[in-house]
Amino acid sequence: MAKHDPDLSLLFHALADPTRRAMLERLAKGPAAVTELAGPTGLRLPTILRHLSVLEGAGLIATAKDGRVRSCAFVPQGLAPMQDWLDGQRALWEARLDRLDEYVTGLMKDRQT
Repeated sequence: MAKHDPDLSLLFHALADPTRRAMLERLAKGPAAVTELAGPTGLRLPTILRHLSVLEGAGLIATAKDGRVRSCAFVPQGLAPMQDWLDGQRALWEARLDRLDEYVTGLMKDRQT
């Protein structure tokens, strides 16, 4: 059975929603107030706050409150566990495909002789 990584599950869950992905795309340009993030979505503030809570729980954003204004900033290092997992998967499948290629090449050579 594969090892379950809760951090990885949180990351994939956070990125599974298009609204949260759009928020991250906006935050990649720089920090923004919650009201600025809410504007293009057309969603109510409690819904936006739930989305932001998911992103923060996954370690993808950091929030700070200055007076009555809550601002958010993207934390790119939060993507590291996902990148590590994807790199491992890529290496695994490239090795499998290389072995398959060697096997098929061997079969083709055997047929020609």
